[in-house]
Amino acid sequence: MLDPLVGVGPLRFGMVAGEVQTALTGSADDTSSGSQGHYRDLGVTVFYGPGPRLVAVEVDALDGPSVRLRGVELIARVPSELRADLLGLAEEEEAAVRANRHGDPEVPAWGVSIRAAHEWEVAAEGHIQRTSRAITGALLVGPEPAGDPQGFEPDSGGRSAAPDRERARWGCMPLEGVGPLRFGMSPAEVAAALGGAEPSARQGYFPETWPWLPVEAGQWSLSADVFGTVGVTAHYAYWSKVPVLGAVTVDAFAGPQVVFEGIRLIGRPVSEVDAELDRYFETQEDGWRSRGSRLCRLPVQAVPTAEASAPFGPGSPGTSVGPHPGCAFAGVGCSLRVGAQASGGWQGGHA
Repeated sequence: MLDPLVGVGPLRFGMVAGEVQTALTGSADDTSSGSQGHYRDLGVTVFYGPGPRLVAVEVDALDGPSVRLRGVELIARVPSELRADLLGLAEEEEAAVRANRHGDPEVPAWGVSIRAAHEWEVAAEGHIQRTSRAITGALLVGPEPAGDPQGFEPDSGGRSAAPDRERARWGCMPLEGVGPLRFGMSPAEVAAALGGAEPSARQGYFPETWPWLPVEAGQWSLSADVFGTVGVTAHYAYWSKVPVLGAVTVDAFAGPQVVFEGIRLIGRPVSEVDAELDRYFETQEDGWRSRGSRLCRLPVQAVPTAEASAPFGPGSPGTSVGPHPGCAFAGVGCSLRVGAQASGGWQGGHA
């Protein structure tokens, strides 16, 4: 049950992380950070604002619990049917309905923003495949971000960036590696290079069946190892039937300092790093060349994150520019993101 702007199910907006954990008893907090917590067994992700206190709850379309608003089910519905129900309910209560950035209905007065996702099923051959049917999930927010549910900025969870002097120093070798890591390493080699560190979380997926994929249908595929104690996430690619290191994410708050051509990339205001990279590339041949690779500067959507971004290994053409603020340079495998620092300001990052 959703109590608009107050809470959903056992959760109440304004709860601290410990209260959220107690309310969601029996579920493991999986791959969480200071600003959010993932409860995969429940199909729920929670987001924290200043305090940190609960400001938003995202209910997954596929695995999330039932959520009802005034008798209207919000989860796992056919999008057109839910839209009609919400429009009718909003008309009764004289609430404004608008389209969010995904084209789905959003009602600020209720702190409700809908997002549709494709449903998955198990094929006759035993593997998981995407269907053509879309179903709805929902982002449910408290009063602070209700004006723009999809655009709120989660807090860093009270984290402050580690002083530069306390960070390990890593070099950056474009398209080859960063620090002790080399693209193409196996997961075991990555762990060994990080001093035998154990992953604090592992992420993976079941790939769709395509003839050009080297992974067998229905086989769980490792996509990332999170090394929380090091402040690094290793992302794996499948250029053959085994995972190999394809990218590295360095945490803006706790990760090592990565230096590219004398430029410190981690834990700094992103505008400073951006300006230094601009000046560096302007001195190169043609203004935008480095080590024989053509470079292009790409704009990135400004959505805050607590992580820095990652370089790209051989066989990974172009840049992976996602919804993270900063800039990206193809050819050197460099993509900057920012994270909000608890004491104010922005911290940049890169790997």
